[in-house]
Amino acid sequence: MLEDIRKEAEAMLAGRDPGHDMAHIERVYAVAEQIGREEGADLEILLASALLHDLVVHPKGSKERSRSADDSAELAEKMLLTRGWEKDRVDRVAYCIRSHSYSKNVSPATLEARVLQDADRLDALGAVGIARTFSVGGSEMRRFYNPEDPFCLTDREPEDRKWTLDHFKAKLLRLEDTMHTASAKKMAHERTRFMEAFLSQLEKEISHSP
Repeated sequence: MLEDIRKEAEAMLAGRDPGHDMAHIERVYAVAEQIGREEGADLEILLASALLHDLVVHPKGSKERSRSADDSAELAEKMLLTRGWEKDRVDRVAYCIRSHSYSKNVSPATLEARVLQDADRLDALGAVGIARTFSVGGSEMRRFYNPEDPFCLTDREPEDRKWTLDHFKAKLLRLEDTMHTASAKKMAHERTRFMEAFLSQLEKEISHSP
Protein backbone atom coordinates (compact mmCIF):
# COMPACT_ATOMS: atom_id res chain seq x y z
CA MET A 1 0.00 0.00 0.00
CA LEU A 2 2.73 2.48 0.90
CA GLU A 3 4.72 1.67 -2.25
CA ASP A 4 1.63 2.41 -4.35
CA ILE A 5 1.22 5.75 -2.56
CA ARG A 6 4.92 6.52 -3.04
CA LYS A 7 4.67 5.97 -6.81
CA GLU A 8 1.66 8.27 -7.14
CA ALA A 9 3.29 10.95 -5.00
CA GLU A 10 6.47 10.75 -7.07
CA ALA A 11 4.47 11.24 -10.28
CA MET A 12 2.65 14.24 -8.80
CA LEU A 13 5.90 15.85 -7.63
CA ALA A 14 7.74 15.44 -10.95
CA GLY A 15 9.38 18.74 -11.90
CA ARG A 16 8.96 20.21 -8.41
CA ASP A 17 11.58 22.65 -7.12
CA PRO A 18 14.48 21.02 -5.21
CA GLY A 19 13.29 22.42 -1.90
CA HIS A 20 10.08 20.38 -1.97
CA ASP A 21 10.73 17.55 -4.42
CA MET A 22 10.58 13.79 -4.02
CA ALA A 23 14.07 13.76 -2.50
CA HIS A 24 12.71 15.95 0.32
CA ILE A 25 9.82 13.53 0.77
CA GLU A 26 12.17 10.54 0.97
CA ARG A 27 14.39 12.25 3.56
CA VAL A 28 11.40 13.15 5.72
CA TYR A 29 10.08 9.59 5.29
CA ALA A 30 13.37 8.05 6.43
CA VAL A 31 13.73 10.27 9.49
CA ALA A 32 10.04 9.85 10.39
CA GLU A 33 10.40 6.08 10.20
CA GLN A 34 13.48 6.15 12.43
CA ILE A 35 11.85 8.36 15.05
CA GLY A 36 8.50 6.60 14.73
CA ARG A 37 9.99 3.21 15.51
CA GLU A 38 11.75 4.61 18.56
CA GLU A 39 8.61 6.34 19.81
CA GLY A 40 6.15 3.50 19.08
CA ALA A 41 4.12 5.39 16.46
CA ASP A 42 1.59 3.81 14.11
CA LEU A 43 3.97 3.51 11.15
CA GLU A 44 1.31 3.13 8.46
CA ILE A 45 -0.34 6.41 9.51
CA LEU A 46 2.99 8.16 9.96
CA LEU A 47 4.65 7.03 6.74
CA ALA A 48 1.59 7.65 4.58
CA SER A 49 1.55 11.17 6.04
CA ALA A 50 5.25 11.61 5.25
CA LEU A 51 4.72 10.58 1.63
CA LEU A 52 1.76 12.92 1.15
CA HIS A 53 2.57 15.93 3.33
CA ASP A 54 3.78 18.21 0.52
CA LEU A 55 1.53 17.27 -2.40
CA VAL A 56 0.67 20.98 -2.73
CA VAL A 57 3.21 23.74 -2.08
CA HIS A 58 2.05 27.20 -3.05
CA PRO A 59 4.80 29.77 -3.77
CA LYS A 60 6.17 31.60 -0.71
CA GLY A 61 4.78 34.97 -1.74
CA SER A 62 1.39 33.61 -2.81
CA LYS A 63 -1.82 34.42 -0.95
CA GLU A 64 -2.49 30.67 -1.03
CA ARG A 65 0.74 29.81 0.79
CA SER A 66 -1.00 29.26 4.12
CA ARG A 67 -3.29 26.72 2.46
CA SER A 68 -0.53 24.37 1.28
CA ALA A 69 -0.92 21.90 4.16
CA ASP A 70 -4.73 21.97 4.01
CA ASP A 71 -4.75 21.44 0.25
CA SER A 72 -2.23 18.59 0.62
CA ALA A 73 -4.44 16.99 3.27
CA GLU A 74 -7.51 17.20 1.05
CA LEU A 75 -5.68 15.51 -1.82
CA ALA A 76 -4.34 12.86 0.53
CA GLU A 77 -7.85 12.13 1.81
CA LYS A 78 -9.11 11.51 -1.71
CA MET A 79 -6.15 9.27 -2.56
CA LEU A 80 -6.52 7.13 0.55
CA LEU A 81 -10.32 6.83 0.42
CA THR A 82 -10.03 5.70 -3.20
CA ARG A 83 -7.69 2.96 -1.98
CA GLY A 84 -10.21 1.73 0.55
CA TRP A 85 -8.67 3.15 3.73
CA GLU A 86 -11.04 3.40 6.70
CA LYS A 87 -12.32 6.92 7.29
CA ASP A 88 -10.88 7.21 10.80
CA ARG A 89 -7.38 6.31 9.57
CA VAL A 90 -7.69 8.72 6.66
CA ASP A 91 -8.65 11.43 9.15
CA ARG A 92 -5.54 10.64 11.22
CA VAL A 93 -3.30 11.02 8.17
CA ALA A 94 -5.02 14.26 7.17
CA TYR A 95 -4.53 15.63 10.69
CA CYS A 96 -0.80 14.88 10.55
CA ILE A 97 -0.49 16.71 7.25
CA ARG A 98 -2.55 19.72 8.31
CA SER A 99 -0.66 20.20 11.56
CA HIS A 100 2.89 19.77 10.24
CA SER A 101 3.03 23.27 8.76
CA TYR A 102 5.40 25.74 10.46
CA SER A 103 3.25 28.72 9.51
CA LYS A 104 0.20 27.29 11.31
CA ASN A 105 2.13 27.30 14.60
CA VAL A 106 0.32 24.15 15.79
CA SER A 107 1.51 21.84 18.56
CA PRO A 108 0.15 18.48 17.33
CA ALA A 109 -2.06 16.39 19.58
CA THR A 110 -1.10 12.95 18.23
CA LEU A 111 2.21 11.13 18.34
CA GLU A 112 2.26 10.56 14.57
CA ALA A 113 1.66 14.26 13.89
CA ARG A 114 4.42 15.25 16.31
CA VAL A 115 6.88 12.88 14.64
CA LEU A 116 5.98 14.15 11.15
CA GLN A 117 6.41 17.75 12.26
CA ASP A 118 9.79 16.90 13.78
CA ALA A 119 10.97 15.05 10.67
CA ASP A 120 9.87 17.82 8.31
CA ARG A 121 11.56 20.52 10.40
CA LEU A 122 14.76 18.49 10.65
CA ASP A 123 15.01 18.61 6.86
CA ALA A 124 15.20 22.40 7.15
CA LEU A 125 18.32 22.09 9.30
CA GLY A 126 21.93 21.02 8.77
CA ALA A 127 23.69 20.78 5.42
CA VAL A 128 20.50 19.90 3.56
CA GLY A 129 18.70 22.78 5.24
CA ILE A 130 21.34 25.22 4.05
CA ALA A 131 21.13 23.85 0.51
CA ARG A 132 17.32 24.03 0.51
CA THR A 133 17.32 27.58 1.85
CA PHE A 134 19.52 28.95 -0.90
CA SER A 135 17.78 26.86 -3.55
CA VAL A 136 14.41 28.34 -2.64
CA GLY A 137 15.89 31.83 -2.34
CA GLY A 138 17.40 31.54 -5.81
CA SER A 139 14.18 30.28 -7.35
CA GLU A 140 12.40 33.32 -5.94
CA MET A 141 15.16 35.69 -7.10
CA ARG A 142 16.11 36.87 -3.62
CA ARG A 143 19.60 38.24 -2.96
CA PHE A 144 21.85 36.27 -0.62
CA TYR A 145 22.05 38.89 2.13
CA ASN A 146 21.63 42.53 3.07
CA PRO A 147 25.07 44.04 2.33
CA GLU A 148 24.77 46.62 5.11
CA ASP A 149 23.75 44.18 7.87
CA PRO A 150 23.93 40.55 6.64
CA PHE A 151 23.31 38.95 10.06
CA CYS A 152 20.72 41.33 11.54
CA LEU A 153 23.20 42.54 14.17
CA THR A 154 21.52 45.94 14.43
CA ASP A 155 17.87 46.53 15.25
CA ARG A 156 16.95 45.46 11.74
CA GLU A 157 14.18 42.84 11.69
CA PRO A 158 14.88 39.86 9.40
CA GLU A 159 13.19 40.15 6.01
CA ASP A 160 13.43 36.65 4.56
CA ARG A 161 11.21 37.44 1.61
CA LYS A 162 13.91 39.89 0.49
CA TRP A 163 17.20 38.44 1.81
CA THR A 164 17.79 34.67 1.89
CA LEU A 165 20.24 34.81 4.81
CA ASP A 166 17.59 36.47 6.98
CA HIS A 167 15.68 33.17 6.93
CA PHE A 168 18.20 31.70 9.36
CA LYS A 169 17.31 34.22 12.08
CA ALA A 170 13.63 34.45 11.16
CA LYS A 171 13.04 30.69 11.35
CA LEU A 172 15.80 28.11 11.00
CA LEU A 173 17.80 28.80 14.16
CA ARG A 174 14.57 28.65 16.16
CA LEU A 175 13.52 25.18 15.03
CA GLU A 176 15.64 23.28 17.55
CA ASP A 177 13.43 24.56 20.37
CA THR A 178 10.24 23.32 18.66
CA MET A 179 11.11 19.61 18.51
CA HIS A 180 8.84 17.19 20.36
CA THR A 181 10.70 13.87 20.50
CA ALA A 182 14.02 13.06 22.17
CA SER A 183 15.54 11.74 18.94
CA ALA A 184 14.56 14.86 17.02
CA LYS A 185 15.95 17.14 19.71
CA LYS A 186 19.32 15.40 19.50
CA MET A 187 19.44 15.59 15.69
CA ALA A 188 18.25 19.19 15.68
CA HIS A 189 20.99 20.20 18.13
CA GLU A 190 23.70 18.68 15.92
CA ARG A 191 22.31 20.18 12.73
CA THR A 192 21.83 23.61 14.27
CA ARG A 193 25.42 23.70 15.48
CA PHE A 194 26.51 22.91 11.91
CA MET A 195 24.45 25.81 10.60
CA GLU A 196 25.98 28.14 13.17
CA ALA A 197 29.45 27.04 12.04
CA PHE A 198 28.44 27.77 8.46
CA LEU A 199 27.25 31.25 9.41
CA SER A 200 30.50 31.91 11.26
CA GLN A 201 32.52 30.94 8.20
CA LEU A 202 30.27 32.98 5.94
CA GLU A 203 30.76 36.02 8.16
CA LYS A 204 34.54 35.70 7.79
CA GLU A 205 34.32 35.41 4.02
CA ILE A 206 31.98 38.30 3.34
CA SER A 207 33.72 40.61 5.83
CA HIS A 208 37.11 39.73 4.29
CA SER A 209 38.43 38.67 7.69
CA PRO A 210 41.51 36.42 7.81
